[in-house]
Amino acid sequence: MLKTLFFAFTVLCLFSCKQHTADIQSLDTAPVSDTLQTAVSTISYAQGFTIITHEGYQILEVSKAFPGSEKTYQYALTDNPSILPDSLQVDAIVKTPVQKIIVTSTTHIPSLEMLGVAHTLIGFPNLDYISSQKTRNLIAEGAIKELGQNESLNTEIAIDIQPDVVIGFGVDGQNASLNSIEKANIPVLYNGDWVEKSPLGKAEWIKFFGALYGKSQEADVLFKDIEKGYLDTKNLVKNITERPTVLSGAMYKDVWYLPHGESWPAQLIKDAGGIYLWANTKGSGSIALSMESVLEKGQDAEYWIAPGQYGSYSSLKNAHEVYSKFAAFQHKKIYTFTTKKGETGGLLYYELAPNRPDLVLKDMVFYLHPEVLPDYQPYFFTPFED
Repeated sequence: MLKTLFFAFTVLCLFSCKQHTADIQSLDTAPVSDTLQTAVSTISYAQGFTIITHEGYQILEVSKAFPGSEKTYQYALTDNPSILPDSLQVDAIVKTPVQKIIVTSTTHIPSLEMLGVAHTLIGFPNLDYISSQKTRNLIAEGAIKELGQNESLNTEIAIDIQPDVVIGFGVDGQNASLNSIEKANIPVLYNGDWVEKSPLGKAEWIKFFGALYGKSQEADVLFKDIEKGYLDTKNLVKNITERPTVLSGAMYKDVWYLPHGESWPAQLIKDAGGIYLWANTKGSGSIALSMESVLEKGQDAEYWIAPGQYGSYSSLKNAHEVYSKFAAFQHKKIYTFTTKKGETGGLLYYELAPNRPDLVLKDMVFYLHPEVLPDYQPYFFTPFED
């Protein structure tokens, strides 16, 4: 079951979920305070969090921490907790700027690096998943502790190293490890970047981390650069009339997993000037289909983006002979992100792609419409090996 969920999650991340960063929020509770509200941070694409600024503190609200979440989590951020109103009721209070942090998803790593605060990371579950060389150097220096697995954190170590905050993510809001950490009076905040449907919505969660470090202005500037790069590339193919058809995913056992039509992978294909063959399906997760139904609809697809864990035509054909019946296989039009790995095997795409949709989009445009970006060097995707 865990393997099946992991494979589906990989397909949903299209082409991944959990260093090249120089290229770069329905409230269901009563108002938290009568203090004058001075500003609401501008969140343009993300639907899962909001930042509200009051005099002397901010309220970070996370309304979509995981799929189906009905609770809006409220976190107070301040450099002086003593000034918080006595009437304030929140899920956690975080003293800012954060000096020591534990994060639990590799998608959190790029935000720390881009904001220049990677050195504050002191713990992470399964360090081998981290790809960024900058953070791997910190691991080599012993600055980041191994915390086991995300679903069963080593709470003894996590509590012992006394982080200012732990950033978790959850599938259903039930995590015994995070509950234990909270009982030790360590603030735990949910980050729902992976729940976002749009590519720029995922990337905008850098503002979540900016608020924790008193670097909201820096986060705004970084996101605007990513947004500009994404929209500029999208505009390059906006008026293109010849849009190739695209297939995605692959089989796990006898089930073919591919992205739903309302998912961020599907939006990326559309924005790159492609026609995703399952674009009309409803939902933002992954679809589980039979091999026969995918073959019937996708056999003539001109391109095949992110065929699961495979990286070569021979490995794909050896896994199942049916793969060789697809036109994209026969015409050598399959592209993968599996070749870009960190030194311990973590896939760079899983870590960085949600934060850098501008680079993902450029990669896709380069392959779907090579005449548009002739001098571009793809960052994540490479052609299949023979």
